[in-house]
Amino acid sequence: MASRKLITVFGATGAQGGSVARALLQKPDFAVRAVTRDVNRPVTRALRDLGATVVQGDLDSEKSVEEVMGGAHGVFLVTNFYEGFSKEKEIRQGKAVADVAKRLGTKHVVYSGLESVSAVTGGKLEVLHFDGKGEVEQYFWNQEVPMTSVRIPFYYENFFTIIKPLKAPVSDDYFLLIPMGDIPMDGISVADIGPAVAKLFESPQGFLGKPVGLTAQRLTIKQYAEILSKHMGKKVLESKITPDMYEKLGFPGAKELADMFRYKWMKPYRDIELTRRLNPNVRSFDQFLSENKEGLKDL
Repeated sequence: MASRKLITVFGATGAQGGSVARALLQKPDFAVRAVTRDVNRPVTRALRDLGATVVQGDLDSEKSVEEVMGGAHGVFLVTNFYEGFSKEKEIRQGKAVADVAKRLGTKHVVYSGLESVSAVTGGKLEVLHFDGKGEVEQYFWNQEVPMTSVRIPFYYENFFTIIKPLKAPVSDDYFLLIPMGDIPMDGISVADIGPAVAKLFESPQGFLGKPVGLTAQRLTIKQYAEILSKHMGKKVLESKITPDMYEKLGFPGAKELADMFRYKWMKPYRDIELTRRLNPNVRSFDQFLSENKEGLKDL
């Protein structure tokens, strides 16, 4: 490990952190310190088998953060708004990592950030799980910590879970309840994020102090539906729902998600060509579904 650059990966047992950890472990120049709150989770065994050092860490404790970042060349940080649904908690965790990184002289932090929608729109829209990350981004840069922010679009994997096709009540068809109209929506597989982040750690020049918008493909909801239809063997349609209609559904978080889609209508596109340079093997949605047929079985 002494001859390799040590990268501390927060959230290493989660989807995004796990993708980054696995990608770094394939690089001979890096060693991985995988941080998790529960070192006894089954997924940690797989990380150890791949060569990671798995350690217990808590983003809510600055002392713990300093311990797991000590001696590391770089850090990958992902926070989880949906664990507590607290923007303030995300901001507190992110700022703690920034403060420790500055104190320790960490060479490169790659942060899974997002724009502050509230700041961009002058307060007209509020998307808490964007806004907190946007504030943390700015704090890193204000503190002059060498940080690259990777801004991630929708995961393709979400089509198996939180935005999966819904069965129509009066037919055998399915539909996608996504209020994007004819505006294309960026997407990527979480598995393809890790190699792009690993490349940023390998070649940080030109990316320090900047946001990097990752995306594999930009498709309309109609195009996503057509590709899902092909692989499901069932007809999937776009729902034609608008953000205003979506907000009126009234479920917890409907207003925030509606504002997120309103913001996406403003075309905050990610960079397809840059993503392909960072990860030449990034997959299209069609390729992703071809390789992940198991995820379609429960749809």
